[in-house]
Amino acid sequence: MLNKILFTAIALVLSLGVVNAQDRYELNSGWKCMPSTKTKDKGEKISAPNYSLSKWKKAVVPGTVLTTQLENGEIPDPFYGMNNEKIKDIYETGRDYYTYWFAKDFDEKAPSGDEQVWLTFRGINYSVEIYLNGKKVNNEVYEGMFLRKSFNITKLLAKDGKNRLAVIVYPPDPVGNPNGGQGGDGRIAKSLTHQYTAGWDWIQPIRDRNTGIWDKVYIEKTGIVNLKNPHIVTLVPGKRNTGAKQEDAILKVSAELQNTTNKSLSGVLRYEIDGDLVTQRVNLKANATVEVSLPDYSVKNPKLWWPAGYGEQNMYNIKIEFVEDESRKVQDFENVQFGIRELQFDWNEHTRSKQISVNGQKIFIKGGNWIISDAMLRFTPERYDAEIRYHRDMNLNLIRIWGGALTERPEFYEACDKYGMLVIQDFWFSGDCNGRWTDPLKAEDQWTRRKYPDNHALVLEAAEDMIKMIRNYPSLAFWCGGNEIMPPQDILIPLRDELLPRLDGTRWFADYSNSDEWSYNFIGGNGDGPYTIQPKERFWEHRTWPFNSEVGSVGVGDYESLVRFIPEKNLVAPKYNPNAKFKEETDDVWTYHTYTGVGYEGHLVPYGEPKDIKDFAMKAQLVNYDQYRALMEGFSSHMWDWYTGSIIWKTQNPWTSMRGQMYDYYLDPNACLFGLRNGSQPVHVMCNPVTKMVMVVNNSFEQLLDLTVEMRAYDMDGKETFIDRTLVYMEPSMSKNIQSVKAATDPIFEKKGGFLYLELCDLDKNVISRNLYWFPDANGEYSGLKAMPETSLSAKAKYAGNGKVEVSLTNPKDAPIAFFNRVSLIDSKTKDRVLPAFYDDNYVSVLPGETVTVTVDYTPQNGKNYSVDIYGWNVNRFTIPVQAR
Repeated sequence: MLNKILFTAIALVLSLGVVNAQDRYELNSGWKCMPSTKTKDKGEKISAPNYSLSKWKKAVVPGTVLTTQLENGEIPDPFYGMNNEKIKDIYETGRDYYTYWFAKDFDEKAPSGDEQVWLTFRGINYSVEIYLNGKKVNNEVYEGMFLRKSFNITKLLAKDGKNRLAVIVYPPDPVGNPNGGQGGDGRIAKSLTHQYTAGWDWIQPIRDRNTGIWDKVYIEKTGIVNLKNPHIVTLVPGKRNTGAKQEDAILKVSAELQNTTNKSLSGVLRYEIDGDLVTQRVNLKANATVEVSLPDYSVKNPKLWWPAGYGEQNMYNIKIEFVEDESRKVQDFENVQFGIRELQFDWNEHTRSKQISVNGQKIFIKGGNWIISDAMLRFTPERYDAEIRYHRDMNLNLIRIWGGALTERPEFYEACDKYGMLVIQDFWFSGDCNGRWTDPLKAEDQWTRRKYPDNHALVLEAAEDMIKMIRNYPSLAFWCGGNEIMPPQDILIPLRDELLPRLDGTRWFADYSNSDEWSYNFIGGNGDGPYTIQPKERFWEHRTWPFNSEVGSVGVGDYESLVRFIPEKNLVAPKYNPNAKFKEETDDVWTYHTYTGVGYEGHLVPYGEPKDIKDFAMKAQLVNYDQYRALMEGFSSHMWDWYTGSIIWKTQNPWTSMRGQMYDYYLDPNACLFGLRNGSQPVHVMCNPVTKMVMVVNNSFEQLLDLTVEMRAYDMDGKETFIDRTLVYMEPSMSKNIQSVKAATDPIFEKKGGFLYLELCDLDKNVISRNLYWFPDANGEYSGLKAMPETSLSAKAKYAGNGKVEVSLTNPKDAPIAFFNRVSLIDSKTKDRVLPAFYDDNYVSVLPGETVTVTVDYTPQNGKNYSVDIYGWNVNRFTIPVQAR
């Protein structure tokens, strides 16, 4: 490390000349395509700039063959109704049908000096041949969905700067039979690709198996040295607090340097931080690539990165440069963003499960399982940002990436860094396809499937590349070998014992998602689940795995969500039938979109048999809210005793599925999200539905003194019964019993049911947490809710700054509770909901004489006016305009 005086002097010397290093741009528009069956021309001919593309179609890159076909109107939207059945499946057509040529013209002159030009693919599926200006670029096989490749195309560029890139993309081989099994017949897993594309219990088959140039394509210019794969490690010794002045943290930085010349070079690798310049002299042999480590740097009073709910998500930026001695030029640089934090992983002997700490503070894990943002790979930073923000807004602190999908993209991790989501990244294996169980739907026996994928060397090459791609993100918490199964031994052992220690070395590796090393299975079975609706009492009283990697429930959206993908004639409410196989009689389109009937069974009947689809959807939201509030409250009530964490299966869908989602594919939240948001509050007051014991959870690092818990009951007419108000003192990271309200509430709830209202306040009477439970009568029926009197809720909406609307809901003093009100920001003209929109609360209930304010964040669009749509259980639907401030 050099001090600031030396930095100034050296900077003057080393910065005498600078090339336009890391000049990078995407090739993301103007692509053309042609099915390979429609042309006999070879790549050398097609890639010639004078070859006519006049009969070629517009292509979507990044994208897949299906996204291109959809863009050209050749197929219907496969996410709507039964449209997916109208699209030809690759298993029936053969691979040639979905083998496509993609071509792109771009301007880039052949450099006259030492500048180097690189072509980079961040993801293809499944194998490609690449041609540029009549020459083949990849002389070696390029295959595997999870593998980046860069090619030095300097000598292939046209002198006049007019270039033609042509790429033929071949689908996976084999493509697998989508026979209704998990991953179809399993053979999709013989290649290193998505397993879900052959179908799963939450999605129908993706007809082209996501064949295409599915991720970004870059042109990048460097000098004679290419700087790549920087590696940032931060060490934060000791136990840290969020607000205090911090002791030093250690920053370790390294990078790979590739010498593209036939001679040895020397120079300096450097970066600047806090006004200091950190440097390392380097000697590079001809045509060599070496990894260079810079001296460790002590960061004074570092701004630490914390998971959501515990502290700020502070980030740092540095620019790592290589300056070559002879030319005194910056040959290349990389801008790197990182967070300063350290992870610790301990075995909790009491719970018998892994315990995660960040910066020395143990974190109770409240997580969600994630499949993929879009099943057809239509990824955008905006969509990633919205989805991860929803997870933050649910008061979760972790996302697990399921092994049948992919290594998530840098844009995903950037959003997780921003919103404080820890991430478990699975590698590409699943128990279903990779042979954990015997399965009559699989084409090959269990032992053959246990060796999938066929090319183990490719798996390890891709694993090394993906580790390098995402290892700098502070949100990445630990690696997992696979979903419900570990990789084959000749992949597992080098991955665990060589690749990860060498390339990362800072994160724990679990061999598979329900391994005893993660969470000791003292119950039997697979070590995860259950996945269907459960009596909410079970979440509180039934002990499950101590760090459950998959536990979940239902998630059907409301009526506005259903109409987006179900044709009007099929909008028929499922009918409860205890004699039916799945306890319900269900429309075929619902079943196609993975509504199984195991979900809601008779749980809606106590609210009254649904009269129609709208009534069904409304009652489903009551069940949704209750399920996910109870799930996280039940786990939190036993934190550090029974559990170190739980991960919901699952929090989102990349397709118009009805299984397990807090928001739908169109980014419209349902009541699951807000029930989970409530139950996952960092500091939370709650009630055990079995014992009616009121509890408080403190999921923070702070000692909380002089809190008050107030308990009140309400009958269906809004009559209030005060129960008690008591002082509470909470130590950090704990749950505590306060008192039982059973004796006080049972007589009130016996005939018609009723409401229990809990409020947690600080010494200044600021509300920290509020919770409203609805209870059935003595027979388990919600008889009072069925006949609940209406109330005339009034509302006002006003703009509260750019992209913010405040909605105030007021209930008359002598009225019943205005129960379970959905607030939606809508376009005043079309009446469509604004999506995505972020509500600080929803499905809210307003007590008699109370005003509740809901704040909505959204992205305004020029020329649009907005209104607010409101309806509730006993509140008739109405719409109000948003007023100017």
